Amino acid sequence: MFPGDTITAIATPPGRGGIGVVRLSGSRSRELAAVVFRAAGAGDWHSHRLRHGWIVDDGGLVLDEALAVWMQGPHSYTGEDVVELQCHGSPAVLRRVVACLLAAGARLAEAGEFTERAFLNGRLDLAQAEAVVDLIEARGSRAASLAADQLHGGLSRALAAVRDDLVDLKALLEVQIDFSEEEVTVEPTEPGLLRDRAAAALDTLLASYDQGRRAREGARVAIVGRPNVGKSSLLNALLG
Repeated sequence: MFPGDTITAIATPPGRGGIGVVRLSGSRSRELAAVVFRAAGAGDWHSHRLRHGWIVDDGGLVLDEALAVWMQGPHSYTGEDVVELQCHGSPAVLRRVVACLLAAGARLAEAGEFTERAFLNGRLDLAQAEAVVDLIEARGSRAASLAADQLHGGLSRALAAVRDDLVDLKALLEVQIDFSEEEVTVEPTEPGLLRDRAAAALDTLLASYDQGRRAREGARVAIVGRPNVGKSSLLNALLG
């Protein structure tokens, strides 16, 4: 990855839809977006405000009516300047918009590069980056809820608390070792309390793993029995 590049890609799933989004990220995002986007009214770009206008190619041909929003870094998903062009969800139109942006000087984003930049710029940690994938791939409301909590920093905060306890425990042990002959007092029960609290937090996280995996991946269940004992009837009843 070249941090100086401004990257672009279609940000919505393949196929037809009412809306399709083309995203830009990098220092030239607003400059390159202005090459293909003609605002309907006068005025400059304002961060996090939608603008109505038209997408045009290098010959001035109108490709689509669209909305554009510029999000000034670091207050964006990637931590860089980001522009999203909200077009109609025609694959042909979205491909042409990307082609125009590439011709203007953007680079096609690699798979996962927007999230990679968010991580490298400190907008997400690794747990949150994994949560983005989980949220996209969630197949049920429970899986989506767990992924959203992780994206919001639930797991990261829990791990940070454990890390803080372990750092404090290490400091207390080093004090006892390095200054054992000096007048430095450490409450005898404090190291044990820190150890137990960290261990209990980790046990809680480990215990939640199977529940989270089942919510994310689902559970494979077999209905087993002798012939003609009602297996199909039970399955039909479960499925309603």
